[in-house]
Amino acid sequence: MDKKLYDLIDSYYEDFAAKLTRWIQVPSVKDEPAPGAPFGVECRRMYDMALEDCKAEGFVVRDFDGYALDATLPGESDEAIAVLGHLDVVPAGDAWPCDPFAAVREGDKIYGRGTSDDKGPMLCALYAMRAIKEAGVPLKKSIRMILGCDEESGWEDMDYYARHADMPEVGFSPDASFPLINTEKAMLHLIMTAPVAEDGLQVKQLFTGERMNVIPGESKALLAGGQEIADAVAAYAEKTGLPYTAEVTTDGVWVTADGIPGHSAYPEGRRNAIGMMLYLLKALGVKGAFATLADAVGMAHDGANLGCAYSDDVSGALTCNMGILHLVDGTITCTLDMRVPITADLDVLEKNALAALPGFTATLIEKKAPHHVPAESELVTALLAAYTEETGTPAQPQYTGGGTYAKVLRQGVAFGASFPDDEDLAHQAGEYVLISKMLLATKIYANALVRLAAK
Repeated sequence: MDKKLYDLIDSYYEDFAAKLTRWIQVPSVKDEPAPGAPFGVECRRMYDMALEDCKAEGFVVRDFDGYALDATLPGESDEAIAVLGHLDVVPAGDAWPCDPFAAVREGDKIYGRGTSDDKGPMLCALYAMRAIKEAGVPLKKSIRMILGCDEESGWEDMDYYARHADMPEVGFSPDASFPLINTEKAMLHLIMTAPVAEDGLQVKQLFTGERMNVIPGESKALLAGGQEIADAVAAYAEKTGLPYTAEVTTDGVWVTADGIPGHSAYPEGRRNAIGMMLYLLKALGVKGAFATLADAVGMAHDGANLGCAYSDDVSGALTCNMGILHLVDGTITCTLDMRVPITADLDVLEKNALAALPGFTATLIEKKAPHHVPAESELVTALLAAYTEETGTPAQPQYTGGGTYAKVLRQGVAFGASFPDDEDLAHQAGEYVLISKMLLATKIYANALVRLAAK
């Protein structure tokens, strides 16, 4: 890559940090729609900030009614290389070492929800486009950044964009990890309800989780009873070695299960607090739907007790996460988020899961097809070459259980921005990025975009 591009990107260090700070300070969690704000007022505030920042860089910017925006660096032809990402974030959750939306900076490090997923990486792509523009690199193809605000939920932003704009065919999403992900698993999402049992241990309150794609790190429940329940909780905690606490109050016993939060696509090394709570409730004598969930799901993440365990050589093993468990007015609501190998039959998995959960009624079933781009494609080989040139590390494409906007392209892959040795903090407390690594990712993106779009 031309030295001028390197020097320009290095010069962006403080400007990048300042812009990321501003972006993180907007808590762009999806909320109720408002006029002109289909994903809530904070998402719209973030959207407008990004729109103005893209305009300030001199790109050609289009606003698609608050659903999605694009910023284009024009080339000689209308054919565009797409860079797709999102501005929305999952809820902050608990156990943060600082205010998750303060963008606390410690030297080279910036903490905040969205630093790595996906505001920081999208700024990397934006600054890569800026460097290409300022260096005067002649472009054969245009480069188009597409930004939405509904990636963590229903992808309505990309649906709207595809209906109102000419979607490019080729590109990447900086919303995962390096070196490159060319295979994304299918997804099976279930929302189910069941009445709470009238006999057995009585659960008076339980409301855990906000998103099905998050592994909850804490679950609290109010149980009927007194000191005898608290003593049983302590005994179970000692027996299992798992962190449970209990507090006797005038309303009953508040029980807490402390898990290890994370992204539902990557359950290894995490500990689902809902699963912990279900196991505890079963041990204390709960009946009915709670006991069914404990037996069929519990703390396992392979789907085996649901009859859904599956793996293949291309995309690995199925994972299953219960991200939400609520008890409201005598009705239990729960979610299952399965990330499914590309050769599996989603209809069979759905049938097996529902059969393993008698008494539950499915209120929503959502299926997303898998996505695969051949390793020998021009896109994959060009991006891997850019990564290897900038890092000195030979690399091969990988698969993921995560889902990115790469799926909306005929040929799209997930490409960075986290590195293989980075701590995995997406959807977790304490999420942060190193500015220096963000600028290395920016160089990789600039290199890749030059390979794909330059003359």
